[in-house]
Amino acid sequence: MQKLLFFFLSILRFFTKIKLLFSGKKEEDLQIERVVSGKSWEEFCEQLKLAGNVLKYSGTPQDSFQQAEGLRYLTRLTRAGLEAYVEFSDPSFPVFRRMVHETVKMGADNPDNYYFNAPLSGEYEYQITGKRNTIHYIGFFTQNGNYGTTGGLAPCGVLQGADLKLEEDGSFEIILSKEKRGKNWLKIEDDTSIVMVRQTFLHRFKEMPAEVHIENLSGEKVPKPLTPQAIDEGLKTASLFIAGAPLLFARWAKGFQKHTNKLPQFDPAVSNAAGGDADIIYYHSHWKLKEEEALLIRVKPPKCDTWNFQLNNYWMESLDYRYFNICINMGNAKYEADGSVKVIVAHKDPGHKNWLNTCSHFEGTMCWRWYRLADGESPVEPECEVVHFNTLVQ
Repeated sequence: MQKLLFFFLSILRFFTKIKLLFSGKKEEDLQIERVVSGKSWEEFCEQLKLAGNVLKYSGTPQDSFQQAEGLRYLTRLTRAGLEAYVEFSDPSFPVFRRMVHETVKMGADNPDNYYFNAPLSGEYEYQITGKRNTIHYIGFFTQNGNYGTTGGLAPCGVLQGADLKLEEDGSFEIILSKEKRGKNWLKIEDDTSIVMVRQTFLHRFKEMPAEVHIENLSGEKVPKPLTPQAIDEGLKTASLFIAGAPLLFARWAKGFQKHTNKLPQFDPAVSNAAGGDADIIYYHSHWKLKEEEALLIRVKPPKCDTWNFQLNNYWMESLDYRYFNICINMGNAKYEADGSVKVIVAHKDPGHKNWLNTCSHFEGTMCWRWYRLADGESPVEPECEVVHFNTLVQ
C-alpha cells in the first residue's frame, strides 16, 4: 500500500511534466495557479482525509480507546508535518527544532532521546555550533529523502560520540559540506534534506542536553519572501508525510504481531531506511497482556555504550513518559547478582524497581535497543515469558 502511494506520486509527477511540456508553462507557473485557485489547499485536505484510512489498516485494533489514540496520532502528525514542511521548511535559513517530543510521537520514538531536526539542501554549506554540556551521548546525522516523498530517510553523514572534537570549554563547531572540511565535518549530498541531532540520556532528570545552533554559510542575512511555490510544495509534502509515515509504521506493527510477546532482532536495513541509527541494534515487537498477565523479560546485557527498552501504544507512539515509568535503561535499571536484568511489563506495580507501566493499555508495540556494542561483543535477544501477575508480587 505504501509502495502504491509513492507509485501514484511518481505517475502524478510524470503527467505534470507532460502537461507542462505541452502547455509551454514552467512548473512555477502551475504552482502559482494552484495557490491562487485554492487547488493546493483542496488537495491537502483531500490527502488528510485519505490519511485516515490507516486507522482501518489490516491488523489495527478497532476498539474505541485505540481508535481515539489513532485519531490523536494523526492530529499530532498533522501538526508536525505543517511545522516541518511549511513553517520551518526553508533550508536556506534552517532552525533546529524538536519534531518528535512529548506530544508528537512516531516510529517508537525513544524517551531516552532528545531529538533536534533542521532542513538542509545540497545547494548550501552549513555550520553547527554548540556546547556539549552533560548529556551521556550526542550524535549528528545527515539524511537523504523524507517520509513524504521517498517513504523514508536514507543515511548520509555521521559524526558522533568521541569523534566530535571539543574545545576546552566544551564548545564545538561542525561544517556540513560535500567535501571534507574543518576539525568536525558532516557530509551532505545533492539529495540531503535533513540533519538530525540525537542526544541520549542515562538519567533524564540529571543530565543537561547540548546547546546547538545552525546557520547557512551562504552569507544571506535575512530569508527571502514567501513564495507560492514554497507553500504549494510544502502542503504537498506535508500531506504525503501525514499519510505516508503512519502507513509505514502500521505495516510494521502488523508484522510485529507474528511474534507477539517476543523480542526478535529487527532487520537493520529496514530500520536504517526509516531513519534509524546504524549503530543501534533494534528489537521491535508487539505485546498483548490480559488483566492478570505480565510480561517477564530477562537478559544479560552485552558490553555496550548503553541499552534501553520502552513500551509504545499500537501506533508505535511511546507511552506517556512524562507521568509514567514506561522506559528503562542501563543507567536506572536494577541488576541481578550475575549482571543480568529482569524487566516486568504489567498493568499494576508488582513491587519491582524494573516495572514498566502499561498505562491502561492491553496491547501495543515495544522496542529494545543495544547501543554501540563493544568490540567483540555480540547482540543478545532478550528472553520473554508471559506469567501470571500473582507470581511476581513480592
